[in-house]
This record gives sequence, C-alpha cells and structure tokens, in this order.
Amino acid sequence: MIEIEIPGLRRLYLEHVVCDYNGTLALDGELLPGVRESLDALAARAQVHVVTADTFGLAKDRLAGVPVGVTIIPAESQDQTKLDFVTRLGEDRVMAIGNGRNDCRMLAAAAVGVALIQREGACAAAMMSADVVCTQILDALDLLLRPKRLIATLRS
Repeated sequence: MIEIEIPGLRRLYLEHVVCDYNGTLALDGELLPGVRESLDALAARAQVHVVTADTFGLAKDRLAGVPVGVTIIPAESQDQTKLDFVTRLGEDRVMAIGNGRNDCRMLAAAAVGVALIQREGACAAAMMSADVVCTQILDALDLLLRPKRLIATLRS
C-alpha cells in the first residue's frame, strides 16, 4: 500500500493501480520503453492491474513475467466494465491510468485518475475526468514511485 498525504485534499491509501494497455502502457500493442521496469518497481508497493480490450491481441504476451494482473474485456460496455473493476477493488484505494473514452468512468471514480496524452492521443473527456494529466506513462507511474510529485500537483 502507498500512503500519501495531500495537503488540503486528503490522505490517500492506494492499494491498486489500474491501467489501460493500448495508448497507456503500449503503442500499437508493444510495451513502451521503460514500462516493464516501472511496473516491476510499482508492483512491490501496490497491486497492478491491466484492464484492456486488447486491440492488438498482444497484452498477455507482452506483459508475461511482469507482476501484474491482466484482464481482457469484451468489446461491448467497456467503460462500464472498467468502472465495475475499479468499484470492486474499492474506488478510494485505486489510482487509475488511461487515455480513451472507455477509461473516463474509471478515471472519475478512482481516488486518483490520471489521463495520458501520448502518441496515440487522448480523448478530451478522459482528460476532463482525471485528476492529473501526464504526457508519458513513466511520469504517471512515477507519481506513485516518487509521491512528492503527486503531492505537488494536487495540494491546495
């Protein structure tokens, strides 16, 4: 568990990190450089889950050996499925990371929602649903690996 006191906001007790795959951890199905190492480091402090429609069919293969749970979701009702996943974990214990329209509801529900604008782009609604916006997945993961960055962003 990662405990972070955000002055003027609240104390966070984050046990889970829920990530989208394509556009978030990967580009065109391939893990982005440095993601494997960051996920390894983060998994020592929190449970990491990847929830994806797996557009390219590569997520399980590319994440083999990385200490994360991988959930492949069906094509229909993806936004609801991702929200339900976060809800089952307990929204107040989750940081969610994603870039797509199907990520909006989980980003809004999570204790901390992080939208990414990387090479695939980001849905404007995802950015509006998030607490934080980053331009690289490694920066998003570092918000938990180096929590003073998150404090500096969210404090009031």
